[in-house]
Amino acid sequence: MSALDPVRIGLVSISDRASSGVYEDKGLPALRAWLSAALRNPVEWEERLIPDERPLIAATLRELVDERGCALVLTTGGTGPAPRDVTPEATRDVAERELPGFGEQMRQISLAFVPTAILSRQTAVVRGQALILNLPGQPKAIAETLEGLPQATPPVRGIFSAVPYCIDLIGGPYLETDPARCAAFRPKSAQRPASA
Repeated sequence: MSALDPVRIGLVSISDRASSGVYEDKGLPALRAWLSAALRNPVEWEERLIPDERPLIAATLRELVDERGCALVLTTGGTGPAPRDVTPEATRDVAERELPGFGEQMRQISLAFVPTAILSRQTAVVRGQALILNLPGQPKAIAETLEGLPQATPPVRGIFSAVPYCIDLIGGPYLETDPARCAAFRPKSAQRPASA
């Protein structure tokens, strides 16, 4: 049996009001809780709570990938159409390649609940050997987009099922998920024997 690769994951909650203490941030705990339940790998967390400032968001993403060595960075907040919502722009500022399919699927999942899902601008990018994902701001929406809608008819896959293989392809660590929470998809040729 193979040992589980350790992974460093960056979590960034982007909110003017939460970062200034006006209200409690719920994005970081929601991200950490879902990932802790879904991943079997040992994880080292790098968490940041910052305001909606494009240069600061971009600098934080660069720090997490280039200096802290995160293989996966998830952001929450700042993806709507309001003037202060600049997370996608800051994410593209640090991108080497964009992966628009992640945003398309997140909006598809959210459309099952609210027609305003078409206003969200979530995206995903690759920087070096790291995947950066922009997620919605609400904890319920975070879980739905990551996990999907397994009870729907037909079931709708969440985005996280594609994350481990994407990280494989860009040279990152091999992520193993708990199939009861989120079954990662890999072609047979890319699969390792499951760890005990």
